[in-house]
Amino acid sequence: MNKFSYIGKSVKRKDALLKVEGLSKYADDYVFEDMLYAAAVRSPKPRIKILNISDAKAKKISGYVTLVTHKDIGGVKQWPIVINDYPFLCADETKFEGETIALVVAKTLRAARKAAKLVEIKYKELPFLTDPLKSLEKKSLKIYGSDNIFSKFIIKKGNAKDAMKKADIAVKDEFSTNYQVHGYLETQCAIAVPEPGGLMTVHSSTQCPFYVHDAVAAVLGIGYNKVKIVQAVTGGGFGGKEDVPALVASHAAVCAVKTNRPVKLVYDRKEDFMSMSKRHPSWSSVSYGAKKDGKITSCIIKYVLDGGAYSTLSPIVLWRGAVHAAGPYKIDNILIEAYAVATNKAPSGAFRGFGQPQISFAQESLIDDLSEKLSIDPIDLRLKNIIGPGAKTATGQKIEASCGLKEALLAVRKNSDWNKKIKAKKFSGEKARGIGISAVYYGVGLGAKGKFLDRAGAYVNIFRDASVGINVGNTEMGQGALTVLSQIAAETLNAPYENIRVQEVDTSKVSDSGPTVASRTTLMSGNAIIEAAKPLRNRIFTMAKSMLLKKGAESSAIMNAYQGVFSMGGKKVSFKEVIAECWARRLKMGEQGWHIAPNTTFNDKDGQGDIYSVYSYNANIAEIEIDKETGVIKPIKMSCAYDVGKIVNPVLAEGQAEGGILQGMSWALYENLVYKNGKMLNPNFTDYVLANTNDKPEYDIIFIEKLYERGPYKAKGMGEVPLIGMAGAIANAVKNACGIRVKKIPILPEDVWLGLKNKRKAK
Repeated sequence: MNKFSYIGKSVKRKDALLKVEGLSKYADDYVFEDMLYAAAVRSPKPRIKILNISDAKAKKISGYVTLVTHKDIGGVKQWPIVINDYPFLCADETKFEGETIALVVAKTLRAARKAAKLVEIKYKELPFLTDPLKSLEKKSLKIYGSDNIFSKFIIKKGNAKDAMKKADIAVKDEFSTNYQVHGYLETQCAIAVPEPGGLMTVHSSTQCPFYVHDAVAAVLGIGYNKVKIVQAVTGGGFGGKEDVPALVASHAAVCAVKTNRPVKLVYDRKEDFMSMSKRHPSWSSVSYGAKKDGKITSCIIKYVLDGGAYSTLSPIVLWRGAVHAAGPYKIDNILIEAYAVATNKAPSGAFRGFGQPQISFAQESLIDDLSEKLSIDPIDLRLKNIIGPGAKTATGQKIEASCGLKEALLAVRKNSDWNKKIKAKKFSGEKARGIGISAVYYGVGLGAKGKFLDRAGAYVNIFRDASVGINVGNTEMGQGALTVLSQIAAETLNAPYENIRVQEVDTSKVSDSGPTVASRTTLMSGNAIIEAAKPLRNRIFTMAKSMLLKKGAESSAIMNAYQGVFSMGGKKVSFKEVIAECWARRLKMGEQGWHIAPNTTFNDKDGQGDIYSVYSYNANIAEIEIDKETGVIKPIKMSCAYDVGKIVNPVLAEGQAEGGILQGMSWALYENLVYKNGKMLNPNFTDYVLANTNDKPEYDIIFIEKLYERGPYKAKGMGEVPLIGMAGAIANAVKNACGIRVKKIPILPEDVWLGLKNKRKAK
């Protein structure tokens, strides 16, 4: 393991200079001859019946070209994603403020946006829903189906209600979380370019080009082989470039077909806020029962996600949250009921962590309350109950060898000086210090409910100059995928790292490889690259040995391959020399690879099954300081340990950890999207507060490499794990600092201030 050429090394990032020097081409940087611009006409209210659309005033704007409505759609009218309830363009009813009704096309972006504001919508306001709990009530207004429920799941193991009654100690509480906006720097953008012969090429800011491919082919009513999606360099995703870019690209494509010219559709920040997906708001009721010695015997949870106006990815997000809802604990009796429900607000969708952060905040908060009631140290309680090799999860899945959760908890306990700080004096003048813990497990990949999408392709092509071109189906969106995948390819082929180029995704060059989500890129595309590279490696290594023998190397010697050089018995030959000989002998120097995830199972009746092929693990300790006069919380230090298998690139892994910690901390403390009467009140970065570098705490990051035998060089998945447990750790630190249990996210200064005030009154 310590003799790798590139695996485990912090090699230079492939796209670093291009981005630092401003040379990367993002979607909005592309310009095509005779290109037009589109702008959306949006619903002015949470729910309306459309009576008439008029562009009479818009036509007076210089540069105006045309108005595009649902009547211009040549294919299907509904966006094909999971349930298929979202119309590409509204025909008679809108279900949230900001929903796209029509599109104006003009010669300039300024003209398109100005004209869009002048399109007149005659409408009748309809009653609407904004509260997901009221949406669940039997007598509520029905805006989706007969019950407003997009999706529901149940996880049953043992007899949770009976075990709860028999428990020595029980705790129960309710928790809620708000939206989180992705905050990517690059807003949504797509350019649709009609080609001769009825073809369509779309350049898109997307993390899931194949979702875009599905949607564009469907909306245009043409074959997949006539549609090509090219991923432009993507300026951030975090889940916000998963599903919704398909809608943006489809709108651009319909406009391009109607005008027979390239059309660019780029959102401003306000409309991106108002209409694009976000992290689901949530409500949960959580109960734990335990014996006096701390053994957790029962868990009962009701978990509700606010899906917004359309289902989009809510069923999948809900499923992941539900199957992880009991936490990383071995509990014999579990009952989890989970619902994703409709409201007349912007649709919620994928966000880093995918339904887990919300319920992790709730259950990890309550685990701390249980530890207090039992008079057991919070880490000791977790160590007594956490899953490990041989233990079974809430779905009855037996955990295999690659599990480092115990080691992670012990590591952060030591590094944070927990034993001293948990007992330390909390108040010093007007400041209070606190420390809090959380534990996380995360199923890597799409799991049993997404297994038919859990595949990945790769094409590896070695050119005559020994440079290597690689096409994959999973995307780079800032996380470092181009670099990590290049390291895997270089290691497998024994090619110099600088010879490798992994390209942005082009759907015409590799088969549908599913979405770039669920921390699956390294695992899936890495394995696909290895699969493609294996036959090439065999040819290259055989040729290298033959060349070394011709140079006089002893046949009994062992051939070594390291950093692009083959050596044996004192003789050497370079990768470039070997490739030249392979080409001279007309050997095949291009191969495809294909990887599918191991089989997984899920029983819809009771939620039991082996639902993921492998899990990653994480423990977090948050140290915070509270100003008692203002309630302001200052994060001081985050001690975090991760088991994500073999670390391919330590610097990139640390960057993923730091970014996830800050993003999770930001959601926990600052990000507060406000809706009132179905209207979003703060759709901008002025009033929606995000953490920035000035808010950054001290980081203490540890990696515990529990190797996964089926992973590429025994790696698992990293991207989402660092965010999931941050809110729980911070909430527990607040409780430790001042004795206040805040049961909502974000934990705003006014919540803490009011809690302290009420606490003083109670005394």
